Amino acid sequence: MPLSSLPIAFTLQPPATPVLHHHHHHHQQVNFGSARRVVVKKSEFAVRSVSSADDVPLFPADYEELLDQAKEASQAALKDGIQLMEIEFPTAGLGSVPGDGEGGIEMTGSMQLIREFCDLLVAPEKATRTRIFFPEANEVQFARKSAFGGASFKLDYLTKPSFFQDFGFVEAVKMVDRVKEEDELFIVGYPYFNVNEMLVVEELYRDAVAATTRQMIIFNGELDRIRSGYYPSFFYPKLAALSKTLFPKMETVYYIHNFKGRNGGTLFRFVLPWSLEGTKKNGK
Repeated sequence: MPLSSLPIAFTLQPPATPVLHHHHHHHQQVNFGSARRVVVKKSEFAVRSVSSADDVPLFPADYEELLDQAKEASQAALKDGIQLMEIEFPTAGLGSVPGDGEGGIEMTGSMQLIREFCDLLVAPEKATRTRIFFPEANEVQFARKSAFGGASFKLDYLTKPSFFQDFGFVEAVKMVDRVKEEDELFIVGYPYFNVNEMLVVEELYRDAVAATTRQMIIFNGELDRIRSGYYPSFFYPKLAALSKTLFPKMETVYYIHNFKGRNGGTLFRFVLPWSLEGTKKNGK
């Protein structure tokens, strides 16, 4: 079920507990307070009180636990035949928000996390049938020299830099010509740096996934930028249209989004299988 179609409104509580552990052992406090937890499984609704931080469900203590959860959620979705999935979480620390880290560093972090995620999710005999798409060709070269050195996964790209890249132009890549008949799973890594990247993702899904048995996971695509109207539809009509064309077909299987400020908090979704976990204020 896409986040945009959920019949529940969430009000997040100010941060305090539980403690979230980062890679460098810094601690961030997030408080769900005495809020009420809503668990949605398909069309069934269940509500129970959360009285202490010990009752807060399943929030990962570190990135190792996060990847384990993302793997479990993805396995459930794959087994259920879901074709288009989204995984989204912060990479500059579990308590961070977009922009906390430098863009290049966050992308490099996502690349390493994608490798670890794929090692958990994909059986060795399926590695050569798994195609991982990075935003552009240069990222593929970097991946082969770093995080994906020696890996059996097929590495590919969405766009190819052109002479006019600094002006927002990239060379078009016809996606259906890039995939192979034996490909079973596509994983698309962080397609958000250039607005054209998500348009190519939509093409990839439409031409190489939708009418097949293939499945696709979008990994840290910052799709909330599009959902929230960050890109005005007047200037980016094709990108804005994805909220009505592509996103309704997508299942958000794992999601962490932090909010800073006086009314800050964390929206967390861990589908295992097909449940939503979050907080509501004053039972409303």
